[in-house]
Amino acid sequence: MTAPAATALGVGLRVLVESPTTSAAQVVADAPVGSPQDPSAVARLLGEPLPAVLTFEHEHIPAAAFEAAAAAGVPARPSAEALVHAQDKTVMRRRLTELGVPCPRWSPVADAAALATFLEDVGGEAVVKTARGGYDGKGVRVVRSAHDVAEWFAAARIGGPALLAEEKVPFVRELAVLLARRPSGEVRVWPVVETVQRDGVCAEVLAPAPDLDPEVERAAVQAARAVAEGLDVTGVLAVEMFEVAGGDRGRVLVNELAMRPHNSGHWTIDAAVTSQFEQHLRAVLDLPLGETAARARWAVMANVLGSSLERLTDALPAVLAADPAAKVHLYGKEVRPGRKLGHVTVTGEDLADVRARAARAAAILRGDPA
Repeated sequence: MTAPAATALGVGLRVLVESPTTSAAQVVADAPVGSPQDPSAVARLLGEPLPAVLTFEHEHIPAAAFEAAAAAGVPARPSAEALVHAQDKTVMRRRLTELGVPCPRWSPVADAAALATFLEDVGGEAVVKTARGGYDGKGVRVVRSAHDVAEWFAAARIGGPALLAEEKVPFVRELAVLLARRPSGEVRVWPVVETVQRDGVCAEVLAPAPDLDPEVERAAVQAARAVAEGLDVTGVLAVEMFEVAGGDRGRVLVNELAMRPHNSGHWTIDAAVTSQFEQHLRAVLDLPLGETAARARWAVMANVLGSSLERLTDALPAVLAADPAAKVHLYGKEVRPGRKLGHVTVTGEDLADVRARAARAAAILRGDPA
């Protein structure tokens, strides 16, 4: 999804891909095949002509890749020092706490006794996470006793990821703040959005978040800016948050970070003045950032999570005929149950109508019966 923005700006892309059939390889001509864990593959990525900058589409990047970029004289944005906060949740929680960014109560838990103590402190129920490697609900478990994650503790004892525990937050809804920051310090923020999760995976994004209290909005943006500036992030940053209920109204608690274009910002392709993908390029190249205002009263993005169809393109006649204004984005991925295969964005003046149309378009692409 970065490729069209790069083409428009006249920016060349070279992408290290896992296989010749991955989504990026289907749209980028200069796509060497290999893993970021393979030094020879990274060397091909950093070969002539020398890139202006190295950036990433996910957090699972080894330190050796950053070292190779530094040796070649290619800046990495975000830097290894910033990205570690998206790679390791314990490092992230510790640093955000130091910065005064609002977070759930949390603690590293080295063993069952430590988790039992934390559970007692937070009322008997907590969320346990693997510090590294989890995403889309993986590596996250709600627990009432250490027995619920006994195998995770066993894995940690033989070199698996460490664990941390967080309080189970009684939240109203989940919000996300997407912003971009360039090395010179300029920051641009898109409207705060609401994200709707199903089975731990983002299913919908509502932009802007409906009925958002101005106090909550200010708190959310303030927290996101504090993260970007405190961690010296360059590029696009997504800060996922909980809006807290009751007497804590006006408060937000930061849940997760992503230092890259993010699913919560896909709506910006069709419904913001500057998409997150164009903005990421501007930011990592230290170009002036684009306007982030929405171009419609409401935008709803619905993810296509799995499909009964062998090829989603078979549904294009039906989905495009059903709603000519819907913007369909298919990722060229092999169909698997629950996999993010694409998304649909619909804009308009009435939120209920826009949301229903987006959901229906996604359902057609999933092959759901009418």
